[in-house]
Amino acid sequence: MLLDEAPLNTPGRVPRVKIIRRALHLSQEEFASRYLIPLGTLRDWEQGRTEPDQAARAYLRVIANEPETVSRALGTRDAA
Repeated sequence: MLLDEAPLNTPGRVPRVKIIRRALHLSQEEFASRYLIPLGTLRDWEQGRTEPDQAARAYLRVIANEPETVSRALGTRDAA
């Protein structure tokens, strides 16, 4: 299964957002800052308290496929 085909939040598995973040070697704080996601929201997703909505899932898919492009577009390339 490709990374972008993995479920975003499957019970008993690590939520996909955590997989993406770890693959990019970023802390929660760095990932949230770089991709302009509120830290509390990111933590909620990773801990399974809430799930990303459809727009957030699409955004995470773009981050998974083009992390540098997203960071550059947001002007947060060096944010951490």
